[in-house]
Amino acid sequence: MPWPTHEVVNQPPPLAGVNLFEADLALAAGVGREGGSWHTAALARRGRWAGSEEAQRLAMRANRYPPALQTHDAQGRRVDRVEFDPAWHALLHGLRADGLQARAWEAPRAGAHVARAASFYLHAQVEAGSLCPVTMTFAAVPVLQAEPMFASLAPRLFCEAHDAGDRPVAAKSAILIGMGLTEKQGGSDLRGTQTVAVPLDSGGRGQAYRLTGHKWFFSAPMCDAHLVLARAPEGLSAFFVPRWQPDGTRNTVLIQRLKDKVGNRSNASAEVEFSDALGTLVGEPGRGIATLVGMANTTRLDCAIASAALMRQALVQAIHHCRHRQAFGQPLADHPLMRNVLADLALESEAALLLVLRLARAFDADERPFLRLMTPAAKFWICKRAIGFTAECMEVLGGNGYVEDGPLARLYREAPVNSIWEGSGNVMCVDVLRALQQGGDSLQPLFDQLAQTAGRDARLRALFDALQAHLKLGPDAQQAAARRMTQWLVLLVQAGLMQEHAPAASAEAFIASRCGEGHGSVAGCLTAFDSNAILGRAWPVKQ
Repeated sequence: MPWPTHEVVNQPPPLAGVNLFEADLALAAGVGREGGSWHTAALARRGRWAGSEEAQRLAMRANRYPPALQTHDAQGRRVDRVEFDPAWHALLHGLRADGLQARAWEAPRAGAHVARAASFYLHAQVEAGSLCPVTMTFAAVPVLQAEPMFASLAPRLFCEAHDAGDRPVAAKSAILIGMGLTEKQGGSDLRGTQTVAVPLDSGGRGQAYRLTGHKWFFSAPMCDAHLVLARAPEGLSAFFVPRWQPDGTRNTVLIQRLKDKVGNRSNASAEVEFSDALGTLVGEPGRGIATLVGMANTTRLDCAIASAALMRQALVQAIHHCRHRQAFGQPLADHPLMRNVLADLALESEAALLLVLRLARAFDADERPFLRLMTPAAKFWICKRAIGFTAECMEVLGGNGYVEDGPLARLYREAPVNSIWEGSGNVMCVDVLRALQQGGDSLQPLFDQLAQTAGRDARLRALFDALQAHLKLGPDAQQAAARRMTQWLVLLVQAGLMQEHAPAASAEAFIASRCGEGHGSVAGCLTAFDSNAILGRAWPVKQ
């Protein structure tokens, strides 16, 4: 029936039915340039799904109906099971169908990590929580490949279909691997680990131990096994701890509660107690921190990719809204100040994308010095920028952005987690300092490239000179300046990438607004810029 007092006008239509890969000119060009062109057809399929109403519906359901903990069954038996909405399992089916949990390890080829990064980037624009168990599984594969148990695990790790069953590993077609490192008293200082591992026999690599202790953040407790840090007689070591024991009984990994998180609500994070839980030592005995932190570059890259994806989707939603919403006699997108804000956000989004694709290429090429330095730097900067970025896009939508009916609220709540998990901002910056101090001659090619980039622009030269001067400071002064140094490093690399791969006018606007003396600390402070060119490149969809 008609509602004369409630006619809906001047409301943008839902953004659906678009291909998020084909509409992303920088992504499509970057995938081809960095070696992943062979994956273009698959990315187009994934992009079509990511921009569909079905994908949006699954993402909304998975977050509206979060996981629930069931500690006991009806008869009082301990089950420690986490129940998920079917939408969660549908999302994981899609992730495994794309091989995001292991394909780049199973079938390495030129551009394999670039192709994976692009698929990851598209999925993260839809729903980021479901990526957590996938990224941990992906990071676990290289650790497990060196172990005798890998022969039996490989078919289940490489399987490209999701198995949601809660059964022993041997009875499943596909498995996921989680991680359990941090404890209440330690946090990022893993040397404070109190969980104890006692060998059942002589001990050593590949041998069984019994673990007693707790984990304060146990990521994705429904995973089929976890890589866990514990204090063995040999020192802090890494252990493979399955949910089920080989005899078919449940392992005594007791889930105490699920964390009530700000965002990432579709994914479960737990506190657990190990009560004589069975585990197998992996990696070198006494080298558990090195074994598990060795996974960090992989998971940190995924954090940066996911944050770049959150920025991209928030930007697309903001541009779409402004092109359809009228205010003060014209579309919001035609107001000069709004165009300044949107163009500034578009530059930030493209620079983030260029950096994560460059890092993915470095994974393919095994550029270890570059990865050792730039992965924590990118993780720090992109994840930090995503928090304010999503808030700015939410503000563009006004009240509509602040309610849970649309995706902006979820994107905003999701943004901080990537900056916190896998090492907070300070940890990343100290890691950057450590890489700078230990890199020696291996970093010279990168610094030669930065010097070449800086030589083309006085503003970049000032940043480069400041970075060089700070490298001569004492340890305490350097640590106090670590965030500033990391920011300069990332901006120099991003500026070079923008000069190489973005339109010249976009590169100039990026450098002027980030590296010049008169740059603004909030979005929308561009001075000379071509808003038509920047926004047309950012979102060419006519809808």
